[in-house]
Amino acid sequence: MAAKKIIFVMTIISAGMVLHAGIARAACSLGGAAIAFGSYDALNTLPFDTIGSMVFQCNQRDHHVMITLSKGNGSAYAIRRMINGSQQLFYNLYRDAGRAIIWGDGSGVSQAYIINNPQPNNRDITLPIFGRIPPSQNVNVGTYTDMITVTLTY
Repeated sequence: MAAKKIIFVMTIISAGMVLHAGIARAACSLGGAAIAFGSYDALNTLPFDTIGSMVFQCNQRDHHVMITLSKGNGSAYAIRRMINGSQQLFYNLYRDAGRAIIWGDGSGVSQAYIINNPQPNNRDITLPIFGRIPPSQNVNVGTYTDMITVTLTY
């Protein structure tokens, strides 16, 4: 029987905002974005799934909202990776529970989150972030991390 390789992994998400120039606009805010995978068993033959969330809020003047996620350490949205020294652990973040729609900026295979006139106004809106680590990645035991930037454009 092979020994289990348990690895702690997490993705750290930071927030940013873009305000389009022009007419005076009211504010949107973004916060509470996080996803932690916990302990990954490298010998498991099933994908390792988790769910995180982010919170945003806009007032009644902000009718066109787009939220994007960066590639982090990955070279493309389809190839996000957490790192520990020279080791890398592939994973991805999705907009849907079926983990078919990669959350990115809308380029390549990714899609941004876009909503017109988000409701309710002036209240927190919580969005789920669905994460998946593919199975059977032969990596060393350790802590693997990635930094994803969330950008809210309104």
